[in-house]
Amino acid sequence: MRTGAALIFTIGLALLLQVATARAQTPRAPDLILTGTLTGAAHETYTEVPFKVPAGVERITVEFAYTGKAERSVIDLGLRDPERFRGWSGGNKSGFTLAESDATPSYLPGPLKPGTWRLVLGAPNIRKAARADYMAKIWFDRKGQAFAGFSPAPLAGGARWWRGDLHMHTGHSDGFCLSRKGVKVPCPVFKTAEAAVARGLDFIAITDHNATSHFEAMRELAPYFDDLLLIPGREVTTFHGHANLFGPTAFVDFQLGSAHAPSMRTVLDQAKAAGGIVSINHPGLPSGEACMGCGWTAKDTDFSRIAAIEVVNGGLAEGPLSGVGFWEAQLNAGHRITAVGGSDNHDATLPPDKAPAIGVPTTVVRAPELSQAAILAAIGRGHVFLDLAGTRDRLLEVRAASGGAEAQMGDALAAPAGAKVRIEVHAVGVDGGSLSLAGTTGAAPTDLKLAGRDVTKSFEFVADGRASWLRVDVRGADGRLLLLGNPIYLNPAP
Repeated sequence: MRTGAALIFTIGLALLLQVATARAQTPRAPDLILTGTLTGAAHETYTEVPFKVPAGVERITVEFAYTGKAERSVIDLGLRDPERFRGWSGGNKSGFTLAESDATPSYLPGPLKPGTWRLVLGAPNIRKAARADYMAKIWFDRKGQAFAGFSPAPLAGGARWWRGDLHMHTGHSDGFCLSRKGVKVPCPVFKTAEAAVARGLDFIAITDHNATSHFEAMRELAPYFDDLLLIPGREVTTFHGHANLFGPTAFVDFQLGSAHAPSMRTVLDQAKAAGGIVSINHPGLPSGEACMGCGWTAKDTDFSRIAAIEVVNGGLAEGPLSGVGFWEAQLNAGHRITAVGGSDNHDATLPPDKAPAIGVPTTVVRAPELSQAAILAAIGRGHVFLDLAGTRDRLLEVRAASGGAEAQMGDALAAPAGAKVRIEVHAVGVDGGSLSLAGTTGAAPTDLKLAGRDVTKSFEFVADGRASWLRVDVRGADGRLLLLGNPIYLNPAP
């Protein structure tokens, strides 16, 4: 007979070896731990292990491990909710997650009703004299808890620039492509993921209109596309503007002006409660019969709650349809909002030179690792530049220093009146181009030419002590915008 300490050690070791990856998905302590033992009497029988699911749970995650494999003991795994059977993975998985929008393959998404649920343990083989000790760890994610993502363990580590596309559509809304017989059909999600990998992207957000159904497909694809971070998104499409919501999988109402979402404040409240960040899409487009709600006309928008603005949509980098002017107006009003871009792709099979191809433009994010939390946090901080052509290697790094303090794009820097501010710009892949400055600082350097593939330039100016912002872009020899940076903020209001 094993002692309690020995039993705990054995189960713990089994968990470490069998579900280390699954455990990395949910680093906090489990809400429940279920333990038990199956003996030879359980051979070719089913055992149901009940547990209570409280009200308000939006996601259930289970990690399961057992001992006795050296003795050929086998325990299969399934799940019942209070009303129906929710899935059977047998022995092919040691953990699973399920929510209303998505579930691990083998399990069904759907409402998580409170009450008594049951783990179903099948024992296709346990020898007469054998025993198998099992442990199930269970986590309950409630409303407002941040969703770690379909690949909660980082896909790669190390601080660097990660390249992605934040706006794309599949057959779960109005994304179409040609079938194998050449017929126009709703384009499956995997085609978007394939195209993103072919473009050399590190992350994508699939943003089907007002839909959450594509999350089920993304959940299934994530283990295979383990070199591409799949971020859940959706385009909240209203009659008064479109906005991307990144991060959560819970439903957020898009019926702006109805009893479900009477005001933009309601939509933003729901987005916050779901744990997401909001980016206004293509605000420079006109609204009307040709494009319902495409421009941003939502009344009483609280821009202090907007994380990002899509300033480049597909090929619309400059001109009257660009979102740059709309964004700069918010910067001038004192808001610190990140500029992002998105292809707004509706056909994953478009070649790279045909707009709106996936990855054109590319949103390039400086983050410490390739994980959903790190990428979204970096976007919120403004550690972002846009590569309008969607290349694989163009680079724009901007840093400011004054009085011993430093800042990068998206950061704030204290610079009292009379203080010298030094700006250093590092640009790669734009030989023959030039720097272009925008903002309210009054900085006006004279040497802006970029001669060479990898160039670092610096200049200084004297701060006037006012709240202001400075953005550095890169233009080609023909004057065309190639790289668009995010601002560094001087003396922003608290």
